[in-house]
Amino acid sequence: MVEPFRTPVVTGWAPRHPADPARSGWSLWRLPRPALALVLGVELVAAAVVVGGAGPVTWAAAAQAALICLLSLAHTELSTGIERIRGRSGGPSSPDLGSVWTFAAAALLPPALIAAVIAIVSLHRWQRVQRPAGVLPHRHAYTTATTVLAAVAAHAVVGGAVPTAADDPAGVAAIGAAVLIYLAVTTALVTAATALSHARPVLRELTTHRDDSTVELAALCMGALAAVALASTPGLVVLVLPPILVLHRAVLVRQLEQAATTDAKTGLLTATAWRARAERVVRRVRRQHGAAAVLILDLDHFKTVNDEHGHLAGDGVLAAVAAELRAGVREEDVVGRFGGEEFLVLLPELPAGEGGRVELGRVAERLRGRIAELRVPVPDGTAITGLTVSVGGATLPADGTDLDQVLRAADASLYAAKHDGRNLVRIAGPPDVPSPRRPLL
Repeated sequence: MVEPFRTPVVTGWAPRHPADPARSGWSLWRLPRPALALVLGVELVAAAVVVGGAGPVTWAAAAQAALICLLSLAHTELSTGIERIRGRSGGPSSPDLGSVWTFAAAALLPPALIAAVIAIVSLHRWQRVQRPAGVLPHRHAYTTATTVLAAVAAHAVVGGAVPTAADDPAGVAAIGAAVLIYLAVTTALVTAATALSHARPVLRELTTHRDDSTVELAALCMGALAAVALASTPGLVVLVLPPILVLHRAVLVRQLEQAATTDAKTGLLTATAWRARAERVVRRVRRQHGAAAVLILDLDHFKTVNDEHGHLAGDGVLAAVAAELRAGVREEDVVGRFGGEEFLVLLPELPAGEGGRVELGRVAERLRGRIAELRVPVPDGTAITGLTVSVGGATLPADGTDLDQVLRAADASLYAAKHDGRNLVRIAGPPDVPSPRRPLL
């Protein structure tokens, strides 16, 4: 599943206008209107589903709910140290494995008890993990509501008929379908929230990383096994805890590795990580006798931004430029921060020959234009505008047969763009083939 408390659901929800002082403590109201409508709508629907599903509860179901809550609380306590390290690492967020217990509740319990279990589990996790990490209450409320809707949808599929014997293919199929429904509902709501919270959402930010999807699915499968154990041999359910805790550590290791390769200010690859990935891409391109290219982009007069608005505003500009670069290239292109106010883009699989150089020029001009249109809000209520960038590019194999040679050619082109007046694109190659030039809008 997409983790019900997953930070990416909400950390991307940045307001696109200055906060109203009267509402400074209520960041929910600073969300873009479409995102705000989605958040409130999902929460209202979740509440209506819970109220509409209220009904009689048996003592046996109540006992199962209590046991699931105890197991979830124990799970959270045992994994709190790991989760807090994850929060301090500053790396990308990753799935919460507490879905093991919310899915087990969805498979076994009636809707009223499902909501009660999710409320208890959510509140405990909020107190122990999320509030210390600085997660805002409205974000926590939204992810809790998505969990309720996903769990109720999964319950509707499995209908409480958890298989307890090997000769129950219908039950096995039902619980498998419930896993997929749970995953689909949470993924859809996460994607919608992220998309509506950005003026220009990037496709790679709207889709769950493949590794995250695998972890989410693994957690749900463990939840299905926990439900089967609770329905047949409840004592065996404690065996779910050790592998889940091991999975927590595996997720932490991956997050730390990813954080080590990610620039903290921009979310792009660091120069070292970009080079390592670029080297692999270039080797592949050479084996396939293909073409690739490199762009080096340098913000013009960036020191002026820091001097006039402060370094925090400068960091905001760097983050905004990084977002525009990611949005302006293809999924397979590799974007990194070279250092300071310089950025790198590797573009594999370009057309061979002069066609590749022309395409590279078009991409460079598109990126230059996007940055020129940027409007970056600053705390005093104004915005930084008029940003420009100089761009140098070079292609492989025309301008070099390895990454270092192409980088040197792109750097020379960047120097030419700076020398010629800045806010220009210069692509290495024959001087009789001009680089495209588009006037500022």
